[in-house]
Amino acid sequence: MNRLLKTIRWNLILTLIFVLAFASLAYASGEGGGYTKDDWIHLAEKTFNFAILVGLIVWLLGKRMKSFFVDRRKEIKESLESASTQKAEAESQYREYSEKIDKASAEIDGIFEMIKAQGETEKQKIIEDAHKVAAKMKEDAQARIQQELKKASIQLRQEAVQLSVEMAEDILKRNITAQDHEAMIKEYMDKVVNKH
Repeated sequence: MNRLLKTIRWNLILTLIFVLAFASLAYASGEGGGYTKDDWIHLAEKTFNFAILVGLIVWLLGKRMKSFFVDRRKEIKESLESASTQKAEAESQYREYSEKIDKASAEIDGIFEMIKAQGETEKQKIIEDAHKVAAKMKEDAQARIQQELKKASIQLRQEAVQLSVEMAEDILKRNITAQDHEAMIKEYMDKVVNKH
């Protein structure tokens, strides 16, 4: 309370000095007529009334003003402390979230690398499987080709034998006469009869 009263007193003194200084300036700058003694008394009465009014207000509201300023000071102090606590909590949460984000980023990078490595492994496996399938298809194709070649070779031989027989028959039919035919039958019969 003492501090508040001292502040108010100084404010009143400064106000009084300001009013007197203003009046002096107004008197000094007057145009020849200046201020009379009554004007100065009137100014002094008003200043005195103002000082009494301010003193009365301070006396009546002093405790309330003091409690208002004390309470306001406490509120400001508490709000500053609360803000400081909230700032510390926010910074702590920021660090925590920042660490979580960094950790999640590292995990994502690890997962990406793992997926990439698995992809490379899978790619190699697919390529190897494709090579095996291609080699198997090539072997199967070669085996089929060999089989088809054997089949064609056998068929060509059979057709060649068939053609040879037909050509031999045709040649024999044209070149063998009835006498040659009878001689061959007689010779065959002689061989069969002699053997048995």
